[in-house]
Amino acid sequence: MEELLMRHPYDDDKTEKNKILLDRLNYLTGYHYKNCEAYRRFIDEICGGLKDCDDLSDVPFLPVGIFKRKELKSIADEDVFKVMTSSGTTGQQVSKIFLDKETAGLQQKVLASIVSEYTGKSRMPMIILDCPSVLKNRNMFSARGAGILGFSLFGAKKIYAFDDDMELNLSGLKEFIKQYEGQTIFLFGFTYMIWQYFYKKLIETDEYLPLENGVLIHGGGWKKLVNESVSKQEFKEGLNKVCGIKSVHDYYGMVEQTGCIYMECECGHLHASIFSDVIIRDMEDFSVCENGKKGAIQVLSALPHSYPGHSILTEDVGCILGEDDCPCGRKGKYIEVYGRMKNAEVRGCSDTFER
Repeated sequence: MEELLMRHPYDDDKTEKNKILLDRLNYLTGYHYKNCEAYRRFIDEICGGLKDCDDLSDVPFLPVGIFKRKELKSIADEDVFKVMTSSGTTGQQVSKIFLDKETAGLQQKVLASIVSEYTGKSRMPMIILDCPSVLKNRNMFSARGAGILGFSLFGAKKIYAFDDDMELNLSGLKEFIKQYEGQTIFLFGFTYMIWQYFYKKLIETDEYLPLENGVLIHGGGWKKLVNESVSKQEFKEGLNKVCGIKSVHDYYGMVEQTGCIYMECECGHLHASIFSDVIIRDMEDFSVCENGKKGAIQVLSALPHSYPGHSILTEDVGCILGEDDCPCGRKGKYIEVYGRMKNAEVRGCSDTFER
């Protein structure tokens, strides 16, 4: 893992990346086989026993829903440093992800390595497009809280855009922006909340916030915006209208593989870094789809040490657009995510706010 951490997240081509990542994933499969009884039973019964894989597509995967039904961990109870939970609407089961200090530390380092490629390495004044109460329980984080905590690494001075009733703090934001006039301001939030409580409020009040030098990173919640017929382009144009922001980057990620996010580049593509990979599988027989064909998204991550989450079949549909040839210059696969599978359990997005 130390070798991976020293590498640039987007410099290695397919051959080099696959070799490095495969070695790490084979190690993790063996480690979790030895230390997690439920995972060991799965490998023995479903995969015919433990074996080293010769290709990334051969790494055994768990369905993402298993983390809602079983508490999977490869560490002793006393080594649990933090428990993270997925988002969910009332009454739904949520995933519980058990982290030790090693895994939590890897998540932070990798997130910093990926995001700094888009924001620069310096910490910036930060606007958190959320409310302060999300982080009340520091030992058990929802996906929403985990996102805020993780991305706060890039912020120096911080302000929350909303109070706990989700009312926009216009006067506080104006003062904050004026204080850091001329500097790059970093903004982070969840897609639907940004649209619903930030954009719409500014439109309603006919207010303009001067954030022309801002950098916004956002994720989650596209299903709600699609239902409102809001495209990615309209989202960006809308924000530009109310605050002048031009640098807007979506990302794809999940609490089951925190840290290994897929950032949107300047060309609008979501990129896998050296720390992760994506395989698209046919939804009928789980065979590997060729580039350009839609299927179920399998995500691979080099990070999960405390729980067997290094290879997960998600309930999302996507396709691989290309590899090592994105016009932005970053190496690795770049993908399109289309949303949830039909008949998959409807899961509340981490950005969903229920009044």
